[in-house]
Amino acid sequence: MSSVIEGYNYDIFISYRQKDNKGDMWVSEFVEALKTELESTFKEEISVYFDINPHDGLLETHDVDASLKEKLKCLVFIPIISRTYCDPKSFAWEHEFRAFLEQASNDQFGLKVRLPNGNVASRVLPISIYDLDSADIKLCESVLGGVLRGVEFIYKEPGVNRPLMANEDHPDNNLNKTFYRNQINKVANAVKEIITAIEQYSPQKEEVTQEVTKPASAPRKNKKTPIIVGSVIALALIILGILFIPKLLKPSEEIDKSIAVLPFRSLSDDPEKQYLADGVMDAILLHLSKIEDLRVMSRTSVEQYRETDKTSGVIGKELYVTYLLEGSFQKYGDNARLIVQLIKTGEEGHVWAKDYDRNWNDIFSVQSEVAQAIASELNAVITPEEQQLIDKVPTTNLTAYDLHLQAQDFYYKYMFTNDRSYLDKVNQLAYISLELDPEFALAYYWIGVSSLSDKVLSSYVRPFYLDTALFFFNKALKLDPTLADAYSVRGIYYNEKAQRQKAIDDLKKAITLSPNNSFGYMMLGSTYFQYRDYINALINLKKAEKLERADNVLGLIYASVWWVYISIGDLEKAEFYCEKIKKLELVILGIEEWMLTIQGKWEEVLAITEKESWRDPEALLALGRIQEAEDSIRTKLKFLEPDLNNAHRVGIILWMNGKKEEAMEYFNLQIEFCNESIRNKDPYGIGNAAYHLAGVYAVLGNKEEAYKWLREYEKLGFNMGIHEYIKVDIMFDNLRNDDEFKEIVKRANDKANEIRARINEMEEQGEL
Repeated sequence: MSSVIEGYNYDIFISYRQKDNKGDMWVSEFVEALKTELESTFKEEISVYFDINPHDGLLETHDVDASLKEKLKCLVFIPIISRTYCDPKSFAWEHEFRAFLEQASNDQFGLKVRLPNGNVASRVLPISIYDLDSADIKLCESVLGGVLRGVEFIYKEPGVNRPLMANEDHPDNNLNKTFYRNQINKVANAVKEIITAIEQYSPQKEEVTQEVTKPASAPRKNKKTPIIVGSVIALALIILGILFIPKLLKPSEEIDKSIAVLPFRSLSDDPEKQYLADGVMDAILLHLSKIEDLRVMSRTSVEQYRETDKTSGVIGKELYVTYLLEGSFQKYGDNARLIVQLIKTGEEGHVWAKDYDRNWNDIFSVQSEVAQAIASELNAVITPEEQQLIDKVPTTNLTAYDLHLQAQDFYYKYMFTNDRSYLDKVNQLAYISLELDPEFALAYYWIGVSSLSDKVLSSYVRPFYLDTALFFFNKALKLDPTLADAYSVRGIYYNEKAQRQKAIDDLKKAITLSPNNSFGYMMLGSTYFQYRDYINALINLKKAEKLERADNVLGLIYASVWWVYISIGDLEKAEFYCEKIKKLELVILGIEEWMLTIQGKWEEVLAITEKESWRDPEALLALGRIQEAEDSIRTKLKFLEPDLNNAHRVGIILWMNGKKEEAMEYFNLQIEFCNESIRNKDPYGIGNAAYHLAGVYAVLGNKEEAYKWLREYEKLGFNMGIHEYIKVDIMFDNLRNDDEFKEIVKRANDKANEIRARINEMEEQGEL
């Protein structure tokens, strides 16, 4: 039987493992139910290829039936995704799943088609019959090139994970709240959308014939003919365009798909209920952030407008967005009222507004509806994968959800105050919500986040908090593999543990799930920077810059970009970002001094530090004012012990002033700390440790050890602008005239110049 589209042999191909069709014959029953549903969905007959013969086609062997390749010429490919299907050694995986992906990617329609409503759908429509473990999910997503999303036929109870049956004894007990009949209908509707899209955009036979026959009879003896004819046609088109086209078609104004969701007002008289309005606002913002076709400003960017009398035009300019969403919310008893309006900045009135008076039980669908309505107003494309993410219900227990909103509110308070008591409340609320819903992924996420934050507050004294955080992040992601924020914070954990690739993979996953994730881009850029991948660092940091307008966060992004430019020796662009930080009126210690230091402008360094009521000892030392340098460092030591990563800086001042025995105490501290950093593979310290060891040994006159560590440092890659600083660093004065030292500096400069040239090229081409 042929397809509704000429050139294709089937409309639908069902791919499965024989193991999943034994016993209750689940796949066979699914196919029969789907065929029945398709009959009532399509006017024409839809062909389905389903091979039930274990000795043909789907046989568990690698002897490929040549006819199978022809059968794979279909419009929609439906794999039955199970625990056994995710096996690269199986016939179905290699010769059907992967084979179709390759074939469809290269045919006339491509793997993804644009639906009549503007959304995009894949011609692969997965049917999931089991919750998969993370390894199988990653395997599927690596082949699909995106998030694994389809229609679920999964029945879940505590301790139960099996296919959803057509005739369930107790369907209401299913934690997924799905019914077999409804899921079959979803599959048929999804198939109809895809096939309708393909039919709508398939070329007409007459057009194909004309295009094929015309060139065949065209004379080609005179090579000038095509040029002359082309010129005449082009001139005719220009005349037609000038005279007629403006009258026929008025081009529509391109919509700038940028938006900020401002803090919602609470309509309740009780100020303690503000967290509910904030929670609804956050949910809508997060839904919008999942849509790649939009540019959505971060929550931290909009917080500054909670209490403001600025006009929408001013806010729009400050946030660089064309649209603002304002809202008000109130929960009263079992009911909820949400009022939203979409405003185009710089114009009076709203372009869209709606009131939602619903039961509190409908809060998830309301939040989803609002996000989709806004996307529609902005003509933003929502892919099927994004639609699935937006429609996802985090929990069926609304009391647990309320506790999550409270925990979220307390965490934001902690972020803005650094008050540790708020972290304790986050933890307590999350644990209570788990008692109500033991499978609530967000509750595990909050416990993990509070543990990770507690570790930071405790100044690394309590490293066990890190492992506690990992346990809860893993638990959250096992329950909900689409939780973007959990991937972001787990990426931070892996970075702390020097597990670079895991950190990068998690942060990339977070961005895939939430393409407007400014925090994810910032952390990914910072991670690349720590491992001296300056190009990828800059790409991600500049993406974060476009999504963030909170001064304190933006200042950190600017500082990170500044470090990248310093590291590649582009002092002009570094100075540009230094000025941007100044305009924010933020104090980021050391930036201005570092700019002057690497240029050897010691008098100016000293002038700046004296304005700040302290005298830079290193500048004094470089200027030959050794006793003043010692006086300065001893004054500093009265109030603050040296950072162990900078003990050698105290040592060299004492050494230069003849206090060599005391200096050795600091040098030995530095050597011990550096060796420990290298043993523990500290991601922040390995490169610096090698550099500092080289410096200590250079001062002590042990050139062999000094060059050993300089070569080690060179292998790791010059970072944090030290390839510039080494030219003026007093620690290396004993080596400065050596040929080997000059060669090391030259190689560092050459590498920096190479990276700088590539970055300049990317910036000129608009890639950065």
